[in-house]
Amino acid sequence: MTEPRIVVIGAGVAGISTAHVLQEQGFTDWVVLEKGADVGGVWFWNHYPGLTCDVPSQIYQFAFAPKPDWERIWATGPQIQQYHRDVVDQLGIADRIRCNTEVLAAEFDDASATWALTLNTGETMTADFVICATGVLHNPAIPDIEGLADFDGDVVHTARWDDALTTEGRRIAVIGTGSTGVQVVSALQPRARHLTHFVRSPQWVLWAPMRLPQIAPITALFERVPGLIDRVHQGLLWGSGILADIATKPSWRRSAVQAYARLSLRAQVPSTLRPGLTPEDEPLCKRQVVSGTYYSAIKARNASLVSEGIDRIEAKGIRTADGTLHEADVIVLATGFRAHDYMRPMQVTGRDGVKLDDAWSGGPRAYRMTAIPGFPNLFTVLGPNSPTGSISLQFSADLTARYIAQWLDRFRRGEVTSAEVTEAATDTFNEQVAEAMGPTVWNTGCNSWYFTEGGTIDLWPFDRKTMVRMLSETDEADFHVRRSADRS
Repeated sequence: MTEPRIVVIGAGVAGISTAHVLQEQGFTDWVVLEKGADVGGVWFWNHYPGLTCDVPSQIYQFAFAPKPDWERIWATGPQIQQYHRDVVDQLGIADRIRCNTEVLAAEFDDASATWALTLNTGETMTADFVICATGVLHNPAIPDIEGLADFDGDVVHTARWDDALTTEGRRIAVIGTGSTGVQVVSALQPRARHLTHFVRSPQWVLWAPMRLPQIAPITALFERVPGLIDRVHQGLLWGSGILADIATKPSWRRSAVQAYARLSLRAQVPSTLRPGLTPEDEPLCKRQVVSGTYYSAIKARNASLVSEGIDRIEAKGIRTADGTLHEADVIVLATGFRAHDYMRPMQVTGRDGVKLDDAWSGGPRAYRMTAIPGFPNLFTVLGPNSPTGSISLQFSADLTARYIAQWLDRFRRGEVTSAEVTEAATDTFNEQVAEAMGPTVWNTGCNSWYFTEGGTIDLWPFDRKTMVRMLSETDEADFHVRRSADRS
């Protein structure tokens, strides 16, 4: 038995899931490298005011680490970050995770079938397998607006929030209309001197009581009845199949949710304000926004909605296309992430010197979310096509990690030295994705962050049953497999 040297990059949902699988299956030579100062991934980097998960807490958790005592039905960011830290401690893997350690480059050596990694610490590491658990939402998207650097006040991106920033009693301009923009507007408006929300493309907002607490009797029941929380979790996973059906197939269910989105707007927003908050696209076409407070916040006396496009930023504020200067003391960029970076800006060089940037010049492309042609022994957890909008990320990460572990075990047993997915298998999968994407709500004409540089939609268009089927067993016919006897 030859123990594989494994490097996992990232300690968010994907990295912790992978670490749990490696520990559970008895792999001994592995380490997790995390560029942040703590675990949690997106929940470490994001700590802006109002941050709340838009997925109920009892499904937004690892199946192997149930938490009975969530404070809210929809947990806040700090609560989720603490949960990830607690899980790492419970698993006893804290000493396996190196924080403040960024992988700058990874290069495959064909002769030895190993990866050489260059770290920000000046070290180099050698690995038999690299598992990129770098997630999706980590590199902030900074808008290219003329004059941004000339603004006299404070500028902050929600993904790099400055906790020392004072917002109370100040004039705040918020740019961005997704979940982050909605949450930060709701949080900052009550204590702002004035808050202006710049809404170029409004989004549908489903009303939900996001601040609803998990009542004490429910917590006590979860703690006292063995297995109940697991049954609830499984039930929610099953229920998510309805969400998959809504997103992927035109049906009465989709129509019902879309009608609720329109009702949420009509019931809460007066007709005078409604035009600026009514999207042109179908509800659910973009990542759905959920809030119980946004419409109330934007209707407040100290809040205003600006639908005019931004022309430029000046020293004293934001000037819109109609010539109006909207004075501000603070500009909040709720402009999201470069969602298709995945492991970049890390420089990844595969077989025969192929660069990941070149391989992905038309947008991210992988086989079943896990493997990339030209990059042997490199796998991704929550890689291309992994955002689902309907299937638990924790479930997807665990399933993918178990799939990858099958290749690791084959190496451990001496059956293979490297595995590289074929172009043909990758093409076939991506053709299946394109076909399945046709009837989805994401393909109904909106412009969203789901679209890649190549115009494809970077989502999972299948149901959970299909995901399980595709990732239950490795298919050697889809890979170039190098065996011990082939090593030069």
